[in-house]
Amino acid sequence: MTDDSAAASGGAAPGRPDEAATQAFADRVFGSVLGAIELLSIHLGDRLGWYRALDQSGPLSSTELAERTGTVERYAREWLEQQAVNGILTVDDADAAAPASERRFALPAAHAEVLTDAASLDYLAPVARMITAAGMRAASLVEAYRGGGGVTWEQFGDDAHESQADVNRPWFERRLGDAVASVAELDAVLSRPGARIADVGCGHGWSTLALARAYPSARVVGIDVDEPSIAAARENAEAAGLADRVEFRLAGGEELSEPGAFDAAFVFEALHDMPRPVEVLDAMRRAVRDDGAVVIMDEAVAPGFAPDGDDVERLMYGYSILMCLPDSLATPGSVGTGTVMRQSTLERYATGAGFSRIEELPIEGFALFRFTRLVH
Repeated sequence: MTDDSAAASGGAAPGRPDEAATQAFADRVFGSVLGAIELLSIHLGDRLGWYRALDQSGPLSSTELAERTGTVERYAREWLEQQAVNGILTVDDADAAAPASERRFALPAAHAEVLTDAASLDYLAPVARMITAAGMRAASLVEAYRGGGGVTWEQFGDDAHESQADVNRPWFERRLGDAVASVAELDAVLSRPGARIADVGCGHGWSTLALARAYPSARVVGIDVDEPSIAAARENAEAAGLADRVEFRLAGGEELSEPGAFDAAFVFEALHDMPRPVEVLDAMRRAVRDDGAVVIMDEAVAPGFAPDGDDVERLMYGYSILMCLPDSLATPGSVGTGTVMRQSTLERYATGAGFSRIEELPIEGFALFRFTRLVH
């Protein structure tokens, strides 16, 4: 077939890519470029307080926005126009003859919930912080991928710490209590008078505090290896008035050394990050009474790998290559689970830790995660 006949038939000449397929993929990458720019612009608006100022004060000009937030008018003006061009903000009198610095921009209420409402289940501004934190460590990631080792959670910085805590906080505060209470057997364990509950990998403590609120007669112990996170968790407990029933310890999960000391132990979206998950699960098994409960909440990925995965698979692999796997591999001897911890992997870890089996709990309402109980 000649080049001309190949083109006439709609196919590609031997050894050459199909032009339509090439253009389609180029369009996809270009769309990703626009999305990346938008995400970084959201990071700016979030961190500079611009979205919050617009939400609280109504339409603002670039001069007014800069004055309210202690920032530079020329930067504020360019950002406001970029946000309007991207459909995030609205603008009054865009075609008016008035100077550009006097145009007034507004943040629609629906967009404000996503970008400023830290209590909303649709709050996504923290995700921009997470991706920005990964981008800031791009050189370190390239070095780790080439030579081994990893990039620690500490290296990713405050944006990563805070975004991880902030993006999960609304669900923990608004849904976690009802979610665990919906499983009668688990609710019965947690409702025991004086029950002791361990929250391993607690981060800033939002899950720990949610459990304490849901079960007022329980004492809850949050455990994490990250010192800034434990400091933040203790502050959060004081602010919530729960410091008398909640304790936070700077330790790894494998350091749970009190046999039978707990009625229940949880790991919320953290087991896949742990360098030695089998050791952690073994410690949890020993620390929880035989009639207690060990529950893991982790990513609701597909049962097995397949190309063309859904959005959850794409998101979790993205987190894995940029943050979770490099953080895990920064510890020598790590098993390197990565964010995409499939149920079969968890089952292998559980049986290696001495559990007889695992069972998925019938908890719904958070499409990104699944709850699994490990059975003695």
